Amino acid sequence: MDLDVHPTDLAAVAAGGVLGALARFGIATAWPHDPGGFPWSTWVINVSGCLLIGVLNTRIQGRIPRLLLGTGFLGGYTTFSTAIAEVSQAGLVYLAATLIGAVLAVAAGSALAR
Repeated sequence: MDLDVHPTDLAAVAAGGVLGALARFGIATAWPHDPGGFPWSTWVINVSGCLLIGVLNTRIQGRIPRLLLGTGFLGGYTTFSTAIAEVSQAGLVYLAATLIGAVLAVAAGSALAR
């Protein structure tokens, strides 16, 4: 299989992804939630990641920094798949809080970065 990916781009995404996943794991481990309780750590991870996405899209222009921080770090850090899986336990209020919080965080991050 021949991939049309520059090794530097791949390294930036991989390095950022590892760091983002480790940050998410650290927060989730330090701040666990009870089964059936509101999953605050996942909510904070996703909303803070969206805040950083707003800042990144407004301030960072270079290809490698965007791949490292956006695609890599924030891709590994945020976890909307976990949030959707947790909706079955935490309910629709959690889903709404996640979606509304994420959209507002992107707007706030973008506004703060200007």
